[in-house]
Amino acid sequence: MKKLFFIASFFMLLGMTACSSKDRDVLAVEQLTHRLIPQYADRFVFEIVPDEDRDYYSLESKDGKIHISGNNANSMAAGLNYYLKYYCLTTVSWYADIPVEMPDVLPMVEKPVVVEAKVDNRFFLNYCTYGYSMPFWKWKDWERFIDWMALNGVNMPLAITGQEMVWYKVWKKIGLTDEEIRSYFTGPVYLPWHRMANIDGWNGPLPMQWLESQAELQKKILARERELNMTPVLPAFAGHVPAALKRIHPDANIQYLGKWAGFGDSYRCHFLNPEEPLFAEIQKSFLEEQEKMFGTDHIYGVDPFNEVDPPSWEPEYLAQVSSDMYKSLAAADPDAVWLQMTWMFYHDRKLWTAPRVKALLTGVPSDKLVLLDYHCENVELWKSTEKFHGQPYIWCYLGNFGGNTTLTGNVKESGDRLDNALINGGDNLKGIGSTLEGLDINQFPYEYIFEKAWTIDVNGQDWVERLADRHVGAVSESAREAWQILFEDVFVQVPRTLGILPGYRPKLGDNYNKRTSNEYDNATLLRVWELLLEVPSCDRDAFEIDVIMTGRQLLGNYFLDVKKEFDGFYKKRNVPGLKEKASEMREILSDLELLNSFHNRASLDKWIEDARSLGDTDELKNYYEKNARNLITTWGGSLNDYASRTWAGLLNDYYARRWEIYFDAVIGAAEKGIELDKDELKSRLATFEQEWVDSTTPVQIHREGSLLDTARHLLEKYGSRIEKSRFSCNAILQGDTTMQSLSSCRLFC
Repeated sequence: MKKLFFIASFFMLLGMTACSSKDRDVLAVEQLTHRLIPQYADRFVFEIVPDEDRDYYSLESKDGKIHISGNNANSMAAGLNYYLKYYCLTTVSWYADIPVEMPDVLPMVEKPVVVEAKVDNRFFLNYCTYGYSMPFWKWKDWERFIDWMALNGVNMPLAITGQEMVWYKVWKKIGLTDEEIRSYFTGPVYLPWHRMANIDGWNGPLPMQWLESQAELQKKILARERELNMTPVLPAFAGHVPAALKRIHPDANIQYLGKWAGFGDSYRCHFLNPEEPLFAEIQKSFLEEQEKMFGTDHIYGVDPFNEVDPPSWEPEYLAQVSSDMYKSLAAADPDAVWLQMTWMFYHDRKLWTAPRVKALLTGVPSDKLVLLDYHCENVELWKSTEKFHGQPYIWCYLGNFGGNTTLTGNVKESGDRLDNALINGGDNLKGIGSTLEGLDINQFPYEYIFEKAWTIDVNGQDWVERLADRHVGAVSESAREAWQILFEDVFVQVPRTLGILPGYRPKLGDNYNKRTSNEYDNATLLRVWELLLEVPSCDRDAFEIDVIMTGRQLLGNYFLDVKKEFDGFYKKRNVPGLKEKASEMREILSDLELLNSFHNRASLDKWIEDARSLGDTDELKNYYEKNARNLITTWGGSLNDYASRTWAGLLNDYYARRWEIYFDAVIGAAEKGIELDKDELKSRLATFEQEWVDSTTPVQIHREGSLLDTARHLLEKYGSRIEKSRFSCNAILQGDTTMQSLSSCRLFC
C-alpha cells in the first residue's frame, strides 16, 4: 500500500536530474521557512536523513542554530512546526494575510527531540471546502495554505482545482458545443456539488475566463504540493456526463441520478453506466488530458452516488459498477488507486445496507481502493463494515459543515476515538485525515487531530495549555483556564449544520432547535469570555479570533433566549413587550456586527472583494459577486441558510434586515389583534433575500475602537442578563415553583 501511495515520489525522482533528492527536499523546506519567517530563516539548518520505514523528524540546537532533520521535506516542515508551536509559542495561520508572530529571540532546543509518524498517509480537504472557503483564492492564498498543510504533516491533499478545463477539452473532442459544456457546469462556488454529481447548471454557464485561470492555478498548486512531498489526489471519471451527450450517443445507457436537496429536474445529473464501452473511452480521454496538463500521482478521487440514488440498489449491480469503474481506471493507468469518500454510507445509511456496502467495496481488487472514513467524530464506519472488508481506509475528522462559524466539534472525544482506532482499527488503517467542509477561522481542531498522526508526547491538558500559550504569545493562566473549559465543556458537540439564530430566516415559534442547540450552558461560555478578557493586552491574531468566536456565540445564544420571550409576548398580544424585545434583539444584532468587524475573516467585505477581484470586466465581477452572495444565503434548492455565517456586513446588511421584516409583521399582527399571516411573511422574506443576492450595492462595514475594549464593554453590558437567565432556570431546579420562576425557565431554557 505504501508503495502505491508514494509511487509519485519515484516518478518525480526520474524527472529531477538537475539536483539530488537531498538538495531538492532541503531547498523546498528552506524556501518554506523564507516564506513564513524570512527574518529568521538563516537561523535554521535542515538536513535529509533517509529512512525507508517511516516519516520522522528530529530537532536540536547546535552552534546557536536550530537543526531540523528528517527523511523528506514534508517531515522537516512538520519538525519546523513543532519548533514554532512548542518553543516559539506561535501559531501559523492557514490564511495568507495573517503574519507569523515570532518572539524577539529564538529559543534553543534544550535536548534533542525525535518524532515519528504513526501512519504513512495524512489526508486533507473535502470537495465542499472548495466551494465554502476556496472558490476565490489566488496563488498567494494557496501558497500559504499548502505551507500550512506541510507544517501539519499533510501529505495527501485533495487537488481538484482546474478540472473543468480538462473536462472542457474532453467534451469538445467528443463533439459537444461550447454552450452545451459551459451550461452543464455550475457557477464557481457550486462546482463541488457538480463534481459530486449532485447538480448541473445552477448559476451557470461557467465563464471561460474561470476555466482558464483555474487551470493555470492548478499547475502552481500541484508543483508546490509535490515539492513538499505530497501526493495530490486528482479526479477521475465517475460516470457523470452532460445531458447533451445523448445528442451524440443516443443509444448509450445514460440515466438520471436521483434528485438532490430540493433542486428541480432541470438541474438533475446524468449517469453513464460503467458497463458501456463509452465509459472507458471517456475515462481514458480524461486521464490522458489531465496528465498532459497536470501530471499524475496515480491516485484518483472517484465518488459515484454521493447523496443521490444509484440507478439500481441491487448488490449485484453495485458490485458490477465498482468493478467496471476500476477496470476503466486500470486500463487508462495500470498503477491507478481509487480513493473514495464514504459519506454516502453515513448520509443514506438506511439505503446503504451492509450487503450493498460490501458489494460496492468488494467489486474492486484488494488494495486498489482506499476509503475515507469521513465523519468519525460521529460514526466510525470501520466498526460496522468489518473494517471496510479489508480495503485500506483513512480515519477522518470532519468538524465543520457549510462553513458555519459556530462553536462545535467534540474535539477531545474525537482524539480518544482516534487513539482507539490506531490500536484496534486493523492493519488496513492506513492514515489519518480531515474532511472539513469550511475552514471557518479557528483551526485548532485540525491541528489537534493531525498532531495525533505523530509520536508527540503531549497529553490532553498539556496540549490545551500550550495552545492557550501560543494564542496569547505568553503563559497566561486565565487564557489557559478559558481553553480548558472550551476543550472539556464547550467543544463537546458532534458537528452538524449549526449556527446561531440571528443567521436563520425568522419564523414565529420556530427556533431551529437542531441547528441552534448546544450541549453546554451559556453561563459556561460567559465564564470563558470573562477569562479571555482578563488577558491585559494582546494583538495576536489567534487570540483575537478566540475573543470574537467566543463572544459571538455567547451573544447569539442569548439572542435565542430573547427571541423566545418575543414569541411568548405575541401569544399574549402584548405589544409593549414585543416592542421591548424587538429593541433588545436589534441591539444584539448591532453588537454582533461590531464585534465581528474587527477581523477580516469574520467580515463579508473580504468574501465579496475576493469574488469581484477575479473578474476582468464589470459583467464578470457582478457574476462572481452573485455567486458569492448566493452560496452563503439562499444557496438553492432547500438549502436556505445552510452556509450561514456570523460575519460583519452579513449581520447588518442581510440578517438584521430580515429580522426587521419579522418584527414588523409580528408586531403589526399583534397591534391589529389578528393571526400572523405566515405565508405572507415567508413571501416578503424570500423577496428580500433574492433582491439582496442580485444586488451589487457595496456592503459598508464600520470599524471603530479596539477589539478588547469593545469586547469588555459588551461583557459588562450582557453579563448580568445572561446570568439572570441562568438563575431563573436554577430556581426551578432547586424547587422554586413560583409562576414567575416557571415562566422564566420556559423562556430561557
